[in-house]
Amino acid sequence: MFQSRKDTVYVILAGIFITNAVVAELIGGKLIHIGPYVMSIGILPWPVVFITTDLINEYFGEKGVRRLSTITAFLIAYCFILLFLAMQIPAVKGMGTTDSQFNGVFGQSLWIIVGSIAAFLVSQLIDITIFHFVKKRTGNKMIWLRSTGSTVISQFFDSFIVLGIAFYATGIMDTETYISSGLTGYLVKLGQAVLLTPLIYLGHSLIEKYIHNDKNKPHE
Repeated sequence: MFQSRKDTVYVILAGIFITNAVVAELIGGKLIHIGPYVMSIGILPWPVVFITTDLINEYFGEKGVRRLSTITAFLIAYCFILLFLAMQIPAVKGMGTTDSQFNGVFGQSLWIIVGSIAAFLVSQLIDITIFHFVKKRTGNKMIWLRSTGSTVISQFFDSFIVLGIAFYATGIMDTETYISSGLTGYLVKLGQAVLLTPLIYLGHSLIEKYIHNDKNKPHE
């Protein structure tokens, strides 16, 4: 039983945040074309991460986001350990997924996870710092500025760090592809951040109403 509705909101946002972050690592090994450019499909769940990060930043402050980011990084590392162990155990021949198929999919995910942990921690630190820097100067106004501004800068680093470790350092991408893919992924994230701004305001509105109602009622 949670002590307040605000506790409930944190748990829900944390669950959504962690789920999408982990899924992004598991599917990140698949590369797709955006026009003539290459991009990791791992970007797909990140719009949800953007929204939950901003909402947690807004209502639970730097400590709330830092705590959740640390937990998420450990859980991603936990996935890395489980995948590594699973790859060491031989599959039954002639039934189900073969070792080569399994390792072909999840073997690349191991490097995605290594790169993503580094990129995740760096980008989250930048996002938190910028978000609260802007908020201290704008107060409760201009939600769009601190939400979009922090995402625009933090995701630039995220895009290049994860690709650099997972694809460039492993020789899967050459320098030209690495730069073009990083820029493509970044521009997609930038577009997502701008388009999702109305959802940030909607989330604020719903949480405000939910928490406000808790003030006038005894805890359950």
